[in-house]
Amino acid sequence: MTAGSMRLVIVEDDPAFARTLRRSFERRDYETAHAASPDELEALLEGGLRFDFAVVDLKLGTASGLSCVRMLHEADAATRIVVLTGFASIATAVEAIKLGASHYLAKPANTDDIEEAFGRTTGDPDVPLEGRKSTIKTVEWEYIHGVLAECDFNISEAARRLGMHRRTLARKLDKRQLR
Repeated sequence: MTAGSMRLVIVEDDPAFARTLRRSFERRDYETAHAASPDELEALLEGGLRFDFAVVDLKLGTASGLSCVRMLHEADAATRIVVLTGFASIATAVEAIKLGASHYLAKPANTDDIEEAFGRTTGDPDVPLEGRKSTIKTVEWEYIHGVLAECDFNISEAARRLGMHRRTLARKLDKRQLR
């Protein structure tokens, strides 16, 4: 990476989505790197690479993107980190921000949304307080997702903590994807 350019790392396990994001940001003059797992990100950071910006998928296969948020923040607290997820939950949003993320976006999010999130450095006191009403299914899903995040997305351990059979949890997850 050359000095003076906007350096971005995309931590995403879906190769097609990562490639699309990468090309889109490169057209906007970002220098990009890609990691598909926490281990790959750790190798980039250990190699001395530092980034101005990061886009981190919350679920990376069976791993949690929250560990990547922590690694990036510890490597350089100035890195603007945006977490992307297919199903946002209050628990993971709070943890992402505590670990150093500057923003948290639900998928689908495009390059414009992500770049806007990079630029937001303060909160918005005018954000509407009344959102959609939570259904019992949504509350259940957020609770399940929070337990999964605590278990680093280990389905067997999460099922044990939730007091349900692993296959029952797997069926619930199949109905509502984490991405």
